[in-house]
Amino acid sequence: MSEGMLNRKLVRLNLRFGDIDWERATVKQYELEKEEAIWRVFLNGYAKNGFVVFDPSSIPEEKVLEALGELKPEVRSREELTVEELIERSMSWNNIMKNARA
Repeated sequence: MSEGMLNRKLVRLNLRFGDIDWERATVKQYELEKEEAIWRVFLNGYAKNGFVVFDPSSIPEEKVLEALGELKPEVRSREELTVEELIERSMSWNNIMKNARA
């Protein structure tokens, strides 16, 4: 991955939902995962929360929230991060330790 790609800015929205269940969460998560501009998505229909990581240069935040509209999303926090930070956070400590020994 190129240096420019690793420094690309992404946005993570941490969400709370007013109207969600496990089945609708699963369907909506699948729909969002098909979007190229969405890097990560997790919607928890039981806890009524979740997050979406997306590229704001490819899809505006309003469009992401519009796609989640029927679930009545509330943005709890918004965070900017780079692709490199996203990758580092996605790795488990076991993977990090294993790679450090290699």
